[in-house]
Amino acid sequence: MIELGINIDHVATLREARKTYEPDPIWAAVEAQLGGADGITFHLREDRRHINDDDAQRLCDADVIHVKRNMELSLAEEIVAIACRLKPDQATLVPERREEVTTEGGLDLPVHGERTAEASKRLKEAGVFVSAFIDPDTDQVDAAAELGFDAVELHTGAYANAADDARQTELSRLITAGQRAVESNLRLHAGHGLNYHNTPPVAAIAEMAELNIGHAIISRAVFTGLRDAVRQMKDLI
Repeated sequence: MIELGINIDHVATLREARKTYEPDPIWAAVEAQLGGADGITFHLREDRRHINDDDAQRLCDADVIHVKRNMELSLAEEIVAIACRLKPDQATLVPERREEVTTEGGLDLPVHGERTAEASKRLKEAGVFVSAFIDPDTDQVDAAAELGFDAVELHTGAYANAADDARQTELSRLITAGQRAVESNLRLHAGHGLNYHNTPPVAAIAEMAELNIGHAIISRAVFTGLRDAVRQMKDLI
C-alpha cells in the first residue's frame, strides 16, 4: 500500500502569520497520525519561514509520533548538520531559494553532484534513509542512483499545473521516470501540488511507494478537521 506523508509546514506558516504559539505543528502531526498518515514531512528552511529549530527538535523527539518523520532540507551546511544530529527517519534533499513561495523544481543532481553526494553520505552515516527531490527526468534518476540515494521523490508540480493534453504528457514523464527509478533499485516517491482531484493517476504509477502532500490536505482540514482530511486522501489513494 502507498504510504501517505503529510507536510505540516503550512500549519507552522499559519502560526507565523501572527508570531504566536498556535497552531502547534506537533498537534497537527498527532492529528494527521490519528487520521491514518504514514509519515510526517517538515522542511527546516534556512530562513526558518515556517518550521523552526524547536519544531524540528520536538518533531523528532516526540514520543506521541509513531510514524515516519521525513525532514526536507537543502544542501546548506548548517541544515545538514542539524539533520545529522536530529536523525529523522528519512531526509529528503531539496533545492531552496529565498525568493520562492514554495519549493519549485527538483535538485539538479548532475550539476550539484559533489555537494549532494557529500550531504547524502553524511546523512546515511548518521543512520538516515535519504531521498532526492528531482524533476521527472531519467538523467536525474540515473544521477540519483549513481550518487547512492535510497529513494527519489519525483516533483509533480508540472503535472499538477498542467491541463488537458499537457497533463497527460506530464503524467507520461512521471511514469517513465518512475519506471527508471524502480529499475535502478530506488524507492519511488512523489509530491508537490497534489490534491484531491489530481492524485489518483500518480498513485496508480507502478511501484509508487510514497506520496507527500501538504497544502491541499491542510486547506481541506480548515473545513473538515485534519483527521478527516487525511482519511479522505488515504481513501483516494
